[in-house]
Amino acid sequence: MGTGLHGSFFPSIGAPRGKVGSFRMQNLDAQVIEQALAWSQEGHEVWLCTVLATFGSSPREPGSLLAARRDGAHVGSLSGGCVEEDFLRRLQEGAFERAVGTLRYGDPDEPLGSRVALPCGGILEVLVERLPASAATQQHLARLGEALRGGEHLLRCVDLRDGQWQLRDDDGPGPRVARAADGQRLEVRIGPVARLVIAGISPVSVACAQFAQALGFEVIVCDPREEAHAGFRVPGVELRPELPSQFIAADGCHAATAVVALTHDPRIDDLAMIEAVRTPAFYIGVMGSQRTSQARAERLRRSGGLGEAQIARLHMPIGLALGSKTPAEIALAVMADVLRVYRGRPRDAL
Repeated sequence: MGTGLHGSFFPSIGAPRGKVGSFRMQNLDAQVIEQALAWSQEGHEVWLCTVLATFGSSPREPGSLLAARRDGAHVGSLSGGCVEEDFLRRLQEGAFERAVGTLRYGDPDEPLGSRVALPCGGILEVLVERLPASAATQQHLARLGEALRGGEHLLRCVDLRDGQWQLRDDDGPGPRVARAADGQRLEVRIGPVARLVIAGISPVSVACAQFAQALGFEVIVCDPREEAHAGFRVPGVELRPELPSQFIAADGCHAATAVVALTHDPRIDDLAMIEAVRTPAFYIGVMGSQRTSQARAERLRRSGGLGEAQIARLHMPIGLALGSKTPAEIALAVMADVLRVYRGRPRDAL
């Protein structure tokens, strides 16, 4: 498995250290796998659906999950409504008897998916797997659940000829979903939801948290200054009254984590950078001008003990050069750069 795959996604994601995710809310796909496991343990067959690819307008990205039972009980989402209704109706009518299959919604040349027209002419390709209520299924789902809750990062390999699957460690870059050159095998990356750790509260922090939430990131803001908390009101964001460096050092980062320091306060920003470079975070950035960044780099070498390879990991000045002036514009530049790195896009490809 794994040869001949194509595409690009975010950098290799390794296993986080220990406690990550133990106190976080679950993302939707983790809930899907948890419910699928519970149904299987109760003796139900489960149909597991995975979004393989989208073309045009689609509210769910590749890798998104839905689990369903023959009686129509389901959890998760593929498109936000119309596709789910069609799939569940056909499932209750006795369709999808094979161990594995694919279908394309919105494609007029695909008879299995032609009943539903997606918005803006979009096309949605879906993998459908019929999972028996067996010990092997339950072991498989349990390991997927652990990965989605912040444990190891896995490649789920599925053979489209017979539905056989296996799990491998995710130790290289690639897309969320990839198809082998022969078209008969798939690899789906399984791991925790992207996380943004914001070091310190500032007007930019507020806008950055809002943008990150809209992009689907889990957002944690750390600042020990009680007086700063009164001005931070972003529902759904976890606000922790501690130094960001303390949170990061206590296993606050897995490799799907971005750390951004946005205060201009070296006591907060510098310490956060010193701890963040010791983690597998995929993006580490700190706000400041070119001159401020040069001074910070020298300070981190001299006082923080960072080497050149660690300094090179820091995005400073942070963000894309958009000519940003206002807090919202700076936050937009920051999150655009975070997303660029997350998706594996070099700057010269923009």
